[in-house]
Amino acid sequence: MVLSDALFQRFSSLVYQECGINLHDGKKALLQARLNKRMRTTGFSSYDDYFEYITSKSNAEELIHFLDCISTNLTYFFREPQHFDLLDKLVPELLGQRKTERSNRIRIWSAGCSTGEEPYSLAMRVLGLLDGSQRYDFRILATDISTRALGVAVKGVYAEEKVQKIPDVLRKQYFRKINGRGDRAEYEVVPVLKSIITFRRLNLKEPFPFKGPFDYIFCRNVMIYFDKKTQEALIQKIANYLSPGGFLFVGHSESLMGLSHPLSYVRPAVYRK
Repeated sequence: MVLSDALFQRFSSLVYQECGINLHDGKKALLQARLNKRMRTTGFSSYDDYFEYITSKSNAEELIHFLDCISTNLTYFFREPQHFDLLDKLVPELLGQRKTERSNRIRIWSAGCSTGEEPYSLAMRVLGLLDGSQRYDFRILATDISTRALGVAVKGVYAEEKVQKIPDVLRKQYFRKINGRGDRAEYEVVPVLKSIITFRRLNLKEPFPFKGPFDYIFCRNVMIYFDKKTQEALIQKIANYLSPGGFLFVGHSESLMGLSHPLSYVRPAVYRK
């Protein structure tokens, strides 16, 4: 079964319309492979029939599953470590500001959190920078379009090889070893870390159902799937949810160059409101 060019255009237009991901012609083989996998699961044997099914309003749940298949969920703990090293400087400055304001509120948004490694990494790093004598209202919102990825994130259980990049002291403090499948050990995030993070499904093209503001927003390796028009709209929208002086972190393969936005360049992949 071959996906025709005309039908590829219909599927790619649907994906762009629904979540802003730009599937250019070079992604046809990828789309067909992901489609075949989903169609085997649902029992469809025709691309046309499956397209008609997911574009029916009564089948919105299957459309979500289809978009799950298209979105890429590559991530790992403490990815792009330069950003976490910068937090070592930024968080103490924020704490000093909060002390002056007599506030204990700290808010971070992980936009495109995938299977949870990024928000858990953020929680571990920031907790290590907080003054133990003070009580802080520290929360992380973690969102993603993929319900499958969010299911992994909420569960917070990772294979042994996934936690190898975590420093020993943090792994011992924030994970507990459990029995995995067969002889494989797995590691579960401890409740204190889970309690800081709220996981929610969010399509970044849709209205954001929260108010913010956030001190730090991590939207890394998300915009690479969008065209310039969608990138610009997203950055302008995200900027509204940053607190004055707040920081936006994007992926090191991404740049806001050529986009209209209200943020100031700090260093590669870091911007400030």
